[in-house]
Amino acid sequence: MQKIQLATDLEFSRIVLGMWRLLDWEKTDQELLSFIKESIESGVTTFDHADIYGNHECEAVFGKVMKNQSALRDQMQLVSKCGIKLTTDKFPDREVKYYDYSASYIISQAEESLKNLETDYLDVLLLHRPSPFFNPEEVAKAFDRLKSSGKVNHFGVSNFLPLQLESLQTYVNEPLVTNQIEISPYSLEHFENQNLDYLISKKIVPMAWSPLAGGELLHPKTDKGTRALKAIKKVAQEIGESQLDKVIYQWLLMHPSQIIPILGTGKIERIKTAVASLDIKMSLEQWFQIYIAALGKELP
Repeated sequence: MQKIQLATDLEFSRIVLGMWRLLDWEKTDQELLSFIKESIESGVTTFDHADIYGNHECEAVFGKVMKNQSALRDQMQLVSKCGIKLTTDKFPDREVKYYDYSASYIISQAEESLKNLETDYLDVLLLHRPSPFFNPEEVAKAFDRLKSSGKVNHFGVSNFLPLQLESLQTYVNEPLVTNQIEISPYSLEHFENQNLDYLISKKIVPMAWSPLAGGELLHPKTDKGTRALKAIKKVAQEIGESQLDKVIYQWLLMHPSQIIPILGTGKIERIKTAVASLDIKMSLEQWFQIYIAALGKELP
């Protein structure tokens, strides 16, 4: 499978596998290990985590099966995120969910992810969401310590807007390599708020979470979803493609910002389908047919 260059020493697979719902897959340790191996064999080598996924349990489940799998670790790229403090039974004293981007918390959560994932380093660490209480000097301090210690190789953000990302970049010494945002033919926010234009201008590659809009594109409950699905079906028929999810993935993949879709599936068949979407083609007009259907009006 083709790779995407995020930095001189960092490549992601063109499709990424997200671990948010890992516990829902209910796999045994051996089943999960086999699934990880099959994913890598199919070309999906980048795995997306966060410290809070599965009520802080997903990383440890993944790490348990990766223990003593150094050869396998060398074939993959591990991404994690930090900064969100949940109200959960694991932290009963917290009264509200909030964000913490102090240097001490970023470092402690990165180290916790390393421990849980049974690895010596993260390929990329992301700040999970922008915060109304955000001190970029604290973030820069954390990034410098994690980089110099060899615990994190690269850094990025998630759900940031252009000015938020640009502001942070002026403080940190390492170039930010990605912004993980919601993008799909249903979620057009980052086409409209100039975020994708900004990322192109800075040569920062976006990662797209929820590329199928949580199922809304395939099983719509809204007028917008119904319009988008109708256009997707039309394009699929025109290009002779029976699997609609492949059309959706290709819609993302062909964008000049080099969008990297993050899959949330525990089924290897769906991973192989997503990989196969790299081989289909649609025209620019067909791309716009889907965009305009979701937009609900003609372009100006």
